[in-house]
Amino acid sequence: MERFKPLRFSRAGLRGLKVSATLSINEQVRQMWAEGREVYHLGFGESRFPVHPKIAEAFQANVQQRSYLPALGLRELRETIANYYQNKFQINVSTDRVVVGPGSKSLIYALLLALGEEIILPQPCWVSYAPQAHLLGKPVTWVPTGPHENYNLEISVLEQKIAESQLNWGNPEVLVINSPQNPTGAMMPPQRIEELADFAREQGLMIISDEIYALVTHGEIPHASIAQYYPEGSIVLGGLSKHLSLGGWRFGLAILPPGRAGRALRQALLNIASSIWSCVTAPVQYAALVAYSGDPEIEEYIELCTRVHGIRTQYLYDMLVELDIPCVKPTGAFYAFPSFKKWREPLAARGVHTSDELAQYLLDNYELATLPGTAFNCAPENLCLRLSSSYADAGTDKKAEKLLKVYQKNPDPERFIEDHHPRMHKIASRFADFINDLSKG
Repeated sequence: MERFKPLRFSRAGLRGLKVSATLSINEQVRQMWAEGREVYHLGFGESRFPVHPKIAEAFQANVQQRSYLPALGLRELRETIANYYQNKFQINVSTDRVVVGPGSKSLIYALLLALGEEIILPQPCWVSYAPQAHLLGKPVTWVPTGPHENYNLEISVLEQKIAESQLNWGNPEVLVINSPQNPTGAMMPPQRIEELADFAREQGLMIISDEIYALVTHGEIPHASIAQYYPEGSIVLGGLSKHLSLGGWRFGLAILPPGRAGRALRQALLNIASSIWSCVTAPVQYAALVAYSGDPEIEEYIELCTRVHGIRTQYLYDMLVELDIPCVKPTGAFYAFPSFKKWREPLAARGVHTSDELAQYLLDNYELATLPGTAFNCAPENLCLRLSSSYADAGTDKKAEKLLKVYQKNPDPERFIEDHHPRMHKIASRFADFINDLSKG
């Protein structure tokens, strides 16, 4: 092993850790664009629409707010968020149960640091859950999910995996769920969430519910929060990144359980926040006051952006269905998660045996940038890819803004896609060429 003197790296957190796949593919595509190369970006889940004028104005008006703020957030902001979640999601929330942090990712890490000995994760799941557990030195109990159940957790499988872990001296205590889901775009129906709540209560599990896409739902399944059914044992995560296209602002929130447990967790988060990030950027907190105010114009804007996300994601899904590519129908977020297992033999003949190799093959031969299922802890031989609709034909701020304007002028979904999505059409054409080539053997 090469030595770096006087540097000495800690193996505890870094060994086996890789750069986030989503950030990595985005940097790779940007570099390819900078080199003048053509590439169709389906790899990065960033909502691209403009900052709402009222939120931008609030940020600019508070640019001189440069002092440290309370580590868990402005009290006025936490009160505003509590009211918003009560009105929007029918969750009974008090101000003291709301904390804010620099993105929901940081809050999830802090929660995993504070809670439990062993983490329970669905498989597949978002790219950062398992690496965060790895950084903390906490083992993971994996619970497989599949397309037959729309990638929803099955209670029987969850119970089995917990029992197996306990027999092996494990202590799985904290379950992380995500609905609408990344990478699949699927959602947990309210009935399934209620069943999960009953099981978690019986087992004494703490649930971290990542609901960052809660306001980006565009199917027949309504969003339901686990906190409606299991308030005493669930923590709800949210933020501004997805429904208001503010990922780079790094603003997240957590709603803690009521009572003594919630107060203890609040103190733990206060200790962590004050030692690591001090506070969320001051102008962002003041802008968030407006974002969560319930202003009708902002709420209408969120619904507009969600409708556009839905149309574009549905087009991606319909394209896969037309090509007979197996894929669960997305009803939230802006993702599709197809599998190419049925072409295993012709892919193998081309040297493609894993989802990583498949993603690279599509990039090299069809100019399609995707993310392999392995990035989401899906078995490599399943040959799954995550496709994101958020970047296509919205790669620049100007293009993204234009999409909203033309849709407002004519909200017909077919005309919107047909007239204003040339890159989406080329993506469909390239996938069609790919499948035709595979069909030839």
